[in-house]
Amino acid sequence: MASSGGVRVAMSLIEKFQRREGRVVVIGIGYVGLPLVVEFAKAGFHVTGYDKDERKVTLLAKGTSYIEDIPTEVLKPLVDAGKLTASIDESVIGQADAVIVCVPTPLNKTKEPDISFIVSATDAIARHYHDGMVVVLESTTYPGTTRELVAPRLEQAGAKIGETLFLAFSPERVDPSNQKWGTHNTPKVIGGMTDACLKTSVALYSQIIQKVVPVRGTDAAEMVKLLENTFRAVNIGLVNEVAVMCNKLGLDPWEVIDAAATKPFGFMPFYPGPGLGGHCIPIDPLYLSWKLRAVKYNAQFIELADTVNSGMPSYVVTRIGEILNEHERAVKGSKVLVVGVAYKRDVSDMRESPAIDVIELLHQKGAHVEYVDPYVPIFEEGHLHLKSLPADVDASGFDIAVIVTDHTQFDYSKILNTAKVVFDTRAVTRKLKDVPAGKVIRL
Repeated sequence: MASSGGVRVAMSLIEKFQRREGRVVVIGIGYVGLPLVVEFAKAGFHVTGYDKDERKVTLLAKGTSYIEDIPTEVLKPLVDAGKLTASIDESVIGQADAVIVCVPTPLNKTKEPDISFIVSATDAIARHYHDGMVVVLESTTYPGTTRELVAPRLEQAGAKIGETLFLAFSPERVDPSNQKWGTHNTPKVIGGMTDACLKTSVALYSQIIQKVVPVRGTDAAEMVKLLENTFRAVNIGLVNEVAVMCNKLGLDPWEVIDAAATKPFGFMPFYPGPGLGGHCIPIDPLYLSWKLRAVKYNAQFIELADTVNSGMPSYVVTRIGEILNEHERAVKGSKVLVVGVAYKRDVSDMRESPAIDVIELLHQKGAHVEYVDPYVPIFEEGHLHLKSLPADVDASGFDIAVIVTDHTQFDYSKILNTAKVVFDTRAVTRKLKDVPAGKVIRL
């Protein structure tokens, strides 16, 4: 139970947030942080985006967006009005009423959680701690991180959780390029370390988000995020395996899935592809399986789904080899056009993109690979340094065109008409009419 002093501090913050007078600092201004600072600034808060990346800070300070979902014409007026600032100086944390952490949480080479960015951000908050702060971690992580790692570091700096500092976890729910659901209208899950922590953080987010969903404790909120993306990863793993099985049985997996989706109950359609990409689905379930190994539990569904999904780029390359062989060509020496390399339609994000593995595997097999992607002008991975071909590329000079990312900008009719053969891993060509027999092979 909070002391009377703690109650007064919490009420003071709640009232300040409700008047939208609080100062907010967002640590990490990437795909999660930038939309968040925009929403706070639009609501009338004075918000600062703090990041160690000087390029992002410089662009934000000018009001220039570097993320597709945030137009510059939305960002710049907020900067010009003085509601939104940017800094590489961590001392801005000392002026904040609320600090929100949106830093990356990747996996290391052995697929174990790398929480060094969370530790670094927490230590920066601790160095500039003052009484009367709300701290919210949004970075995806394993259950227990806020309670076991963040809270003790802040307490060492003199904070009394639930009394002088109010700590919560609220998982980010960013879906790049989604035209329907954004930061403002996507329900926001929040779990606090104490009741006072929950109430203050709910008061903060309620000013910028239509619906806030409180849960009991930070561990529960952390688990919510992992369940959401594990659900997707496991189901995608299932349909990816169905695609492999359909190929062996001579069936079209999209036809099968679409027909199954006509059932009005008990079925939710997921679709196969060349592999998982992005900063969430390929990574988050492995945070959970790693955590469970510590309590001697093997998360079998997660591990199996990861095996299937991680193997899809190799499967794609195998299929490319089979298709080329049918056209009396070997992979070695063949010219391959990869259509789309971003991890998702209509974004520039390359993180964990399956195209990376597809291109590297093709290169290892001796293929001459070029790519086209209007969102990714330069492809640099390891020893590979490629430049995108024009978006209206003529595919006639290639032995095969492989559709890996289904950007809406592509002229698929032209690709189909000029290519010798097309391997479509996204089934985007299903919408085209009068496709010559044997011209398109789908995953």
